[in-house]
Amino acid sequence: MNLDDLITRFSNTTEDQRKAIFSTLFIAGNKLQTLFDNHIPKVSLKQFMLLSIVRQSKEPLTFTQLGNLLGCSRQNIKKLADVLMKKGFIIIKQSPLDTRAMCICTTEKVNDYFQNDFLEYEEELKYLFEVYTEKEIETLFILLSKLYAGIENLEKRVADEDINNL
Repeated sequence: MNLDDLITRFSNTTEDQRKAIFSTLFIAGNKLQTLFDNHIPKVSLKQFMLLSIVRQSKEPLTFTQLGNLLGCSRQNIKKLADVLMKKGFIIIKQSPLDTRAMCICTTEKVNDYFQNDFLEYEEELKYLFEVYTEKEIETLFILLSKLYAGIENLEKRVADEDINNL
């Protein structure tokens, strides 16, 4: 079976298309992580995403906030942060807003990484999207943004079910 066979098999009904979209998100995520992890040195894709979020934030974010943004647990953020701290990309500090919480701050090494090392890979990232027109990219952006609303809807339903099962 190849990709074209799967696309044909799952294109007949809305229900099949939902299943195919869900599977595609999972498979695409795995493929991107494998490509990135095998090709870009110094940091894994998960470490890169954490650095990107921390770098873009205007205020220090706690492990819990970062976990919520990246869709993982506070403990996973802590593990990623420990590795990035050992590599010299970040420092871990007490949150200025909550003395019980820890937050992540970037070092100069992060700026150097994004300005120098990552530039060549940013160029390669364009290959991922060169099969799309500008309009298709805009549509994909809108639809993926809407997917977050669907995820939040599912999270709320699961939380409600958990409460009802207590």
